[in-house]
Amino acid sequence: MNFQEGAFIYINKPYRMSSFGALAHIRYVVSKRLHVKRVKMGHAGTLDPLATGVLILCTGKATKRIEELQLQSKEYTATLQLGATTPSYDMEHPVDQTYPTAHITRELILQTLPQFVGNIMQQPPLFSACMVAGDRAYELARKGMDVQLAAKPVRIDELELTDFNPETMQMSIRVACGKGTYIRSLARDIGAALGSGAYLTALCRTRVGDVRIEDCLTFDDFPQWLENNVEG
Repeated sequence: MNFQEGAFIYINKPYRMSSFGALAHIRYVVSKRLHVKRVKMGHAGTLDPLATGVLILCTGKATKRIEELQLQSKEYTATLQLGATTPSYDMEHPVDQTYPTAHITRELILQTLPQFVGNIMQQPPLFSACMVAGDRAYELARKGMDVQLAAKPVRIDELELTDFNPETMQMSIRVACGKGTYIRSLARDIGAALGSGAYLTALCRTRVGDVRIEDCLTFDDFPQWLENNVEG
């Protein structure tokens, strides 16, 4: 494998690490092993710090395929806490509002989920990397600025309820979707559609295109994999 010419590295991004942080770590390890100052490297699609899962890293000339890879379909598993919301729609921020949940049943959830399948309009989270007049939305949000992001068309191909606990009011879903879909926003919208609130407590990207989480390396596994695949 020639990392200078171009290669793909599939990483299972750790919890509480940014996608750029994961890239920077792998780039450092590869550059050190190849005895070069800096290997050219980019990633094909950002994952939130509180999410884990498939992160495709492209090196050398393979970075030209990043845009193509970003267009591929994706699959996620997620756990939602019903009955409350947070400003970021996940656990990055504390709960800011609570809602009733006594009326929520498995049957109601199963009746509600199909309305999110297909081509839908979705408002991105304010705490996101979306650009607003040249600034990242999360940068404006952290300054306390009230910015409204316009809803964007996204596509959800499959939405499956995989678990529901009526005692803790937590539900788990599997989502297959297209580019630009925010699972945090989907959680918020599902909560609202159930006449309550919801935020993410766990999120894992299990597939990007044909690359599945089973194909991915952990940080612990990467050095040995590098030794087995390095060229030069």
